Amino acid sequence: MLEEKDMNDVLDRIIAKYREDEGNVIFLLQETQDALGYIPEEAVAYFSKKLDIPSSRFYGVLTFYSQFHLKPRGKNILSVCCGTACHVKGGTKIAERIQRDLGLASDGETTEDGKFTFEIVRCVGACSIAPVVLVNNKAHAEMSADSASKLVTELKKKETGVGAK
Repeated sequence: MLEEKDMNDVLDRIIAKYREDEGNVIFLLQETQDALGYIPEEAVAYFSKKLDIPSSRFYGVLTFYSQFHLKPRGKNILSVCCGTACHVKGGTKIAERIQRDLGLASDGETTEDGKFTFEIVRCVGACSIAPVVLVNNKAHAEMSADSASKLVTELKKKETGVGAK
């Protein structure tokens, strides 16, 4: 995690762009998430104070748009599509298996080592190759619970350099 001074430097650069481009709150939040990987509470408080915008305005946007994340995410993001086509073809069972394999209690959680974040998404627009699992936005088609479990095992091996836990 960045030191407070380093984070403030990043946030000041984002504010300067915001002012130059007559930006909006969404722009500030997108830039912050791109720079930091998520939107820390400290960033919202900083923007609120520096720009004289109520923090509630920032949180209104943050909680409305699912693209924003209020806590750090893992190095690898595993997204299981559970839209209609994927759900019908076993997306929920795939999600449950990946969640169990990662030892996570719920959607949106990150492993303690910070290597994996698991999430359920509603539709990735790839219905013809359902069910789909995204790993860092790369689609894996026609998955099953077993093939998804093997995928997780391979990712764990890659991350640790040894056999999976």
